[in-house]
Amino acid sequence: MERQIHKYFQKELREKERLALLKEVDSDPSLKKQFIEIKNIYALSSLSKESDCMERNRVSYRSFMEDRRKKRLCRLMLRALRYAAAIFVGVIATYMVMLYTMKSEDASVAMQSLHVPAGQRLLFTFQDGTTVYLNARTTLTFPSRFGEKERRVMIEGEAFFDVAKDEGRPFIVSSKGVEMEVLGTQFNVYGYSEVDYLCVGLLSGSLNVYRENLKTDGTILQPNQQAMIGDGYFMVEPIVDPDHFLWTEGIYSFKNEPLGSILRKLELYFDIKIVVEDPDIYTWEYTGKFRQRDGVEGILHIIRKIHKFTIEKDDDNNMIILR
Repeated sequence: MERQIHKYFQKELREKERLALLKEVDSDPSLKKQFIEIKNIYALSSLSKESDCMERNRVSYRSFMEDRRKKRLCRLMLRALRYAAAIFVGVIATYMVMLYTMKSEDASVAMQSLHVPAGQRLLFTFQDGTTVYLNARTTLTFPSRFGEKERRVMIEGEAFFDVAKDEGRPFIVSSKGVEMEVLGTQFNVYGYSEVDYLCVGLLSGSLNVYRENLKTDGTILQPNQQAMIGDGYFMVEPIVDPDHFLWTEGIYSFKNEPLGSILRKLELYFDIKIVVEDPDIYTWEYTGKFRQRDGVEGILHIIRKIHKFTIEKDDDNNMIILR
């Protein structure tokens, strides 16, 4: 059956075989767990194809396996490498494991940290069925297993959650000193360390948003509302541009957004410094959609067709200068 799962992710199954496999996965909890593990491995393998990362990735992979000490997962990883050799170049370097002791009901819990490189994104599935899209330069920290009372994770960057319902275990996301608690819902978190605010947008369900240790002062968001939280303020407002969440599909959408704000996001998404020498550029607004794979220079070249400016690339300092 494991071989069939690998064929599924390599798109080698006929439609009848694919449907039969999905039906069996849906009815067998242990098979579903295996399916999710292999799915995450293939998701990681799609992050990077840079051959110069191979040795670092091998070292990181060995460290990962030693920390986890789970022979079954080891077999899955090795088989995934064999089955997907044509596409897997080893992005396990982005899947670093940090072990520390947490207070729990019965034992210590391994905390895992998953980082997405600049210019890329990742879909990750937890064992409870919750899925999360991670945007570029985002770090997700989560336990190797959820506790009996809650499901808690931490985000630095931007992430879109589709939370599986579990009435007995709320799903809690922590970011920049703010906590978001749900039972089952879809919401987006924008909380890069480089910006001085957190933005939480709710698409469906309900979401309790509160500062850490101040749950009684929380605000319940309704669908199509977002909370802007910073030093000394906590604002709730309608979501202006739902297309912003298209980043989960590799599309960056902006609607009447100041160019200064767009440039700041491009810096975060692509890990590059953009220097603006003409202050008028900050006052311009832009509406449009871009593909992530176009890269920062491709996006800037499209914008300058409407707002005239020159682009100079400084590779030595990882910088783009706009004049």
